[in-house]
Amino acid sequence: MKKIKIGQIGIGHNHASEKMAAFRRLSDFYEVVGVVESDPEWKERRGNLPQYQGLPWLTEEELFQTPGLEAVAVETDGFDLLSTAQRCVDHGMHIHMDKPGGEELEPFRRLLDCFRQKHLCIQLGYMYRNNPAVNFCFKAARSGWLGDIFEVHAVMSRYDGDDYRRWLSGFKGGAMYIFGGHLIDLVISLLGRPQKVTPYQRKTRDDNLYDNGFAVMEYPRATASIRTSVVEIDGMKHRRLIVCGTKGTVDICPLEHHSSRYHLDPLHVRLTLKEDNAEFKAGTHDVVMPVMQGRYDLQLTELARIIRGEITNPYPVLHELLVQEALLQAAGYYQ
Repeated sequence: MKKIKIGQIGIGHNHASEKMAAFRRLSDFYEVVGVVESDPEWKERRGNLPQYQGLPWLTEEELFQTPGLEAVAVETDGFDLLSTAQRCVDHGMHIHMDKPGGEELEPFRRLLDCFRQKHLCIQLGYMYRNNPAVNFCFKAARSGWLGDIFEVHAVMSRYDGDDYRRWLSGFKGGAMYIFGGHLIDLVISLLGRPQKVTPYQRKTRDDNLYDNGFAVMEYPRATASIRTSVVEIDGMKHRRLIVCGTKGTVDICPLEHHSSRYHLDPLHVRLTLKEDNAEFKAGTHDVVMPVMQGRYDLQLTELARIIRGEITNPYPVLHELLVQEALLQAAGYYQ
């Protein structure tokens, strides 16, 4: 089939360069037409990365005027994501937008409404959606292997230095705002909209950054705990998802590996069952997952299939709105 013409606006997001690497690898699906970066500081710092070598540097207007352009990857610094996405939908573009969706709910709601009304795809950059270990967990839950879910425990932390802390302090919600959405997205996929979200934001230093976030999502018969921090030593190796039900438990730790840039080690899922099912006997199993060929490849392949009309978007705008609503509550923006 004809390749999808796509461009990237912004190189300031921390995932921007690896998203571009993935688009260029997925050459059966995409034709990358160019990159836009209006901030000279970002262009100086990251413009010479190998992921951008050989690509045209365009103005935003030049990108939108590219004949046949269908999609845009919105990879600006986190402060500019929403405004950039709005210009894309105004020009009739499908988008992949990195997260999160802004510090106010109503502008994000209006943005989603624009995509819905124009029948365009907006895909948020929550990469765990296409993680094979997470998808195995979803299968176990939805197949009834775990019984009634009563507890979810999710952690996504890391350790960061002063430069990143200064940037992160520009967001009122701190670490929870930037990282919590990945986990909340999973909980809402499993359990739906929570009845209540209670934040417990903490600072480990006397500065302006909530660097240690904890939130509780409440459901009629379940609770979910969300932890994020940027002060955990070797925190990347401790990222975790535990889902407990009346008939079994799934434990994924770590949530992902980073053995090399484009080839990831297989993940292991610890599955414990009270009863036999069609695929596993009662007891505890170490289930080895397929190897991922890149952190973002599956998600961006999914985007191409949505744009081509081969599948419907598995994460419609209502889901994106529920995730953003719960994220802002978890990060302390409102109750």
